[in-house]
Amino acid sequence: MEDWLFTTLLRALAFGTPILLAGLGEIYAERSGVVNLGVEGMMALGALAAFAVTQTTGSPALGLLAAVLAAGLAAAVFALAAVGLRANQYVAGLALTMLGLGLAGLLGKPFEGAPLAQTLPESAFIVAALALAALLWFFLQHTFWGLVLRSSGENPEAVDAMGINVFTVRYAAVVFGGAMAGLAGAFLSLAYRPSWADGITSGLGWIAVALAIFASWHPLKAVLAALLFGALYHLSYRLQAQITPELLKAMPYLFVVLVLSLSALGRGPSGAPEALGTPYERGERR
Repeated sequence: MEDWLFTTLLRALAFGTPILLAGLGEIYAERSGVVNLGVEGMMALGALAAFAVTQTTGSPALGLLAAVLAAGLAAAVFALAAVGLRANQYVAGLALTMLGLGLAGLLGKPFEGAPLAQTLPESAFIVAALALAALLWFFLQHTFWGLVLRSSGENPEAVDAMGINVFTVRYAAVVFGGAMAGLAGAFLSLAYRPSWADGITSGLGWIAVALAIFASWHPLKAVLAALLFGALYHLSYRLQAQITPELLKAMPYLFVVLVLSLSALGRGPSGAPEALGTPYERGERR
């Protein structure tokens, strides 16, 4: 029994790592007042960039950097539309997901089935994800710029009164969220399953969005939420002999639907993004 629990915990950590990395980035974007539903597309672009560069150069470090840059660039394009041009955040995010998945699938065709001589250990990503959760919590709760980030989502007028450009803060938070999604994608193609295949993200980006809500936009709570989602993923394979496989595989996604439905019934906790309609979203002030 103890071995079973230990194995489940280890696999939950592995399954939960990409969700945690992407979820932390989404928490920061949403804390600044921007909801980015393009996490799935950014993860796919990051996964492809990491694999393609590593396979071409033989350097996982360069692949990791490429993943961060590719996803960060995609996030910057989203920020330009959603923050700079004040396009509907949800529509822009969905467009980014569709564009990212389609572009990754198209550009990744030559790399399907290609070998990858150099990989990165899962443990390195797991430790990095846990350390980032702690550092990001400290930054958000105990630093001046963390206060500025939170205020940009909760009370942007107060940030403007301090002489700080709210749009700049939101741009930075969204691009950072994209970089984290790129790291999550790199984990999939360089460590978890060192290969490239269309659909490698398997909906993990959507779970990362739900994780941000489920964790109440709190980096440390996100660790526990990622472990829960990771355990559900692991159990969907572990318990196939006892329970219908189709039901088990649907469990993580059903839980996402449940979380999003419950969150829609009531107000989000403190730190949730402001509803559209503030002077900033209407373009009355900068």
